[in-house]
Amino acid sequence: MSIRSKIVSRINYWLTKDRKASGMPLCDFERISYEIKPGDVLLIEGRSRVSEVIKTITQSPWTHSALYIGRLHDIDDPMLKTHIQQTFDGDPAEQLIVEAMLGEGTIVKPLHKYKDDHIRICRPHGISRNDVRRVIAYAINRLGCDYDIRQLLDLARFMFPYGVLPRRWRSSLFQHNAGSPTRTVCSSLIAAAFSAVHFPIMPVIQRNDEGQLRLFKRNERLYTPRDFDYSPYFDIIKYPYLGFEDLAIYRKLPWDKEGRICNDENDCFLPETIEPQTTNIHNWSRKTTADKLADQKAGNSPNEQQEEQSSGMNYYPESNLAIDLLKQEMNKKQK
Repeated sequence: MSIRSKIVSRINYWLTKDRKASGMPLCDFERISYEIKPGDVLLIEGRSRVSEVIKTITQSPWTHSALYIGRLHDIDDPMLKTHIQQTFDGDPAEQLIVEAMLGEGTIVKPLHKYKDDHIRICRPHGISRNDVRRVIAYAINRLGCDYDIRQLLDLARFMFPYGVLPRRWRSSLFQHNAGSPTRTVCSSLIAAAFSAVHFPIMPVIQRNDEGQLRLFKRNERLYTPRDFDYSPYFDIIKYPYLGFEDLAIYRKLPWDKEGRICNDENDCFLPETIEPQTTNIHNWSRKTTADKLADQKAGNSPNEQQEEQSSGMNYYPESNLAIDLLKQEMNKKQK
């Protein structure tokens, strides 16, 4: 390995190394792995340094996307099966995803790689089974393509509003070369796969002078992971780690009983309580029944109306007009 390759490899490792997962996950991975279907797009909130850069660029927590292709025995085409086996030598019963990774290119990985991450399923709404097969085949046929770091840098320059050069100048985002691309990034790979079967993600919609609508495919190089979350053509499926499906079952969640408030998982505090100014009426409401009886004999008890006001039972001030109308109605009924 040359010196240049070693330097690039170390930089890639430094950028893509995940930080240790902090705290409990937000989603139930076991439920996700059970419910996920071939053709679903998986969004991941990454924990690496490059993920933080992508968060800044896209202004979204979703930093990576992958296409779920099912298990090896779910692939009907023997050529596609062979292509997968050339790059993945794990358990044939393993749930698999196709993704484009910095430093690795387009690869096949097991789904459980993201068991400790915050993930979400984006499911293409109404897509046919045959088109799901074509989308998966498109992604598998791109295995081995390099990761396009130039596209990532150009996308950052494109999304920032200011720059020395106009956004379209010297940018790979607007180069349309013939043939299949040999480099790609995660979201562009998946966008191209769905575009191949004319399934919309974020199409450009125009209306002509006659009022007719026409859809145009958006440049797949401009897609980011958040677009699958934002697209009206994908259903968002979440499985929280602590979920609830019955009415008001959230009241039974293990909430902290001390009343602590947290800014994050390592910064919790107990809010200061402000004691209200007590009066004889408030003191009366806090007394026991025996004490109240003793005060009543001594003539120190408040009247019933004052007690109701102190306990919060009387929410609104009395209206003399309402009382007069009520008396009139009662008198009519008695007559």
